[in-house]
Amino acid sequence: MRPHRAHEGRVMKIGIIGAGNIGGNLTRRLAALGHDVSVANSRGPETLGALAEETGATPVPVGEAARDAELVVVTIPLKNVPDLPGDVLSGAAEGFVVLDTNNYYPRERDGRIAAIEDEGLTESRWTEKHLGHPVVKAFNGTYAQDILDRPRPAGDPERIALPVAGDDEAAKDTVRALIDELGFDTVDAGGIDDSWRQQPDTPVYGLRGGVDAVTKALAEASPERPAAFRG
Repeated sequence: MRPHRAHEGRVMKIGIIGAGNIGGNLTRRLAALGHDVSVANSRGPETLGALAEETGATPVPVGEAARDAELVVVTIPLKNVPDLPGDVLSGAAEGFVVLDTNNYYPRERDGRIAAIEDEGLTESRWTEKHLGHPVVKAFNGTYAQDILDRPRPAGDPERIALPVAGDDEAAKDTVRALIDELGFDTVDAGGIDDSWRQQPDTPVYGLRGGVDAVTKALAEASPERPAAFRG
């Protein structure tokens, strides 16, 4: 049984592709807020029974995660993005938004991706090209446990701010409103071509700071990719 929505606000149909640390905890929080959440992983819906029982989310195959969804969250290893079905976003609601939480870890997981390293694409621009739909980048530098443990009400001095990048202002506003509902502030980090400012090993990556600290960290970022994050 889905949890009752105990506060005012619009229920969204949300599809989450990926049930790892970030995807699993977003499933937990968004379902607890009363949103209609479907979740998929690469191993199949039969492996998501425990998460479904815990949260009330609906486990589905990857190809069905976006069905009727107003927001689709893609939170899988970056190297696996090209392996998603070509029609993975088909059947989504009109005007749907894609939220990308991914990072490029060439040495630890993803291998070398020439388009990112040689052509200078940001990680999210590369993801966007494979998905064939604009994305909004957020949560990529957030500790997964913080999604559960560190929400705070608006105005709380300990409330964490998250950078949010995207080219579509309306889509970005949708994501920022949802993050606010989750209990975090946001900072506009510019467009997807600016999203290098929040990639791994930048000052904002992993920063547990408020709006001022996040704004300062974004401004201090260097476009040069650190050696540790080159393949």
